[in-house]
Amino acid sequence: MRLAIIGVVLLVAGAVAVATGTLPLSDLSALIDRVAPILLFVVAMTVVTELASEAGVFLWTARRLRRQGRGHTVLLWLFLAVFATLSTIFLSLDTTAVLLTPVVVSVTRQAGLPPLPFALTTVWLANTASLLLPISNLTNLLAQHSLGGISPAGFAALLWAPSVAAIVVPLVFVGVVFRRDLRKRYSRIPVGRVRPDQEIGGGSTPAETDRVIFGATALVLALLLPALVSGVPVWIPAVVAAVVLAGVFALRRPRVLKVSLVPWSVLLFASGLFVVMETARQLGAPVLLGQLAGQGQGASDLLRLAATGAVGSNLLNNLPAYLLAEPLAQTPQRMAALLVGVNAGSLITPWASLATLLWHDRLVRMNVLITWKGYAIFGLIVAPLTVLAAVAAVAATGQ
Repeated sequence: MRLAIIGVVLLVAGAVAVATGTLPLSDLSALIDRVAPILLFVVAMTVVTELASEAGVFLWTARRLRRQGRGHTVLLWLFLAVFATLSTIFLSLDTTAVLLTPVVVSVTRQAGLPPLPFALTTVWLANTASLLLPISNLTNLLAQHSLGGISPAGFAALLWAPSVAAIVVPLVFVGVVFRRDLRKRYSRIPVGRVRPDQEIGGGSTPAETDRVIFGATALVLALLLPALVSGVPVWIPAVVAAVVLAGVFALRRPRVLKVSLVPWSVLLFASGLFVVMETARQLGAPVLLGQLAGQGQGASDLLRLAATGAVGSNLLNNLPAYLLAEPLAQTPQRMAALLVGVNAGSLITPWASLATLLWHDRLVRMNVLITWKGYAIFGLIVAPLTVLAAVAAVAATGQ
């Protein structure tokens, strides 16, 4: 609700900017043309992933990973880290934060393991693993447009090296700090013996027993993922997948189809933010920011830009930080450095990314207590190391 209220306030401020001529109508029209397909994609993918969660796909996968861990905590942790990485890359960071977090906590609790290292791994990878593809992060979709509509393959070719670095550094940190917990063994009791009231959020997963829903959802996801990286505008396969899954649930479990499936709060917040940040750009904010971010292509210049994005993300949020600095990223290398800063650097403050706030909300609902002070202390170590390593990778692989 608070996010929606902020969005409404931002939209009102944007309306005032348009009414006073601060934001010309022509620029507002161009902004709408740019962001409307992106927001449509966000809505469609949210519906797809929410219905996939209702179908039991995430929990089914995590349970099988627990079985494959064979009682070794470090193996289970690595398997879940890979799961979180793939979820972030192909389904977006918000999917990992919202839907995978409770699954990870549920599975680790069933195994009798402390959830903290697994929860931190999930949220850090939700942010740092979101560099590789345009669909991984809303900032990436904006960057894809800014790069002239570069193909997903071209985007991945630009970001693969910093993406690897941004994934490895947080994992190494967790592996070192929580090495004692990760050395433990856990019970290999079959998950079928776990009672429904031990599941996510204390509820049950009735859709998981519906093989039609489960099979149809798995098939839709199997077809959707390659379609999202095929070069077709991503909103098209996402909308098709959402419509197909909605049709399946309408036949089998219509009560699941609610208006709340649409992320209204996120839509309001993002829309208002886009308008206000476009107004700030019209008022010359990027010129002032450019004095901090520099303009060169050298390693130090790329680091300055990435650091500016990271600081902006942790002071404001990664989306406005990206929008303000986007005019400063005029080359592919500088765009890669900016994305490193706003995506992989947003690990310190709770508001640095929406995914972090959503992640913490899920933990609170499941009585997993992680203080923001402790989170920030860890982030003050992990974020600079991750950004430094990722920027070094950008500089090393740049043309």
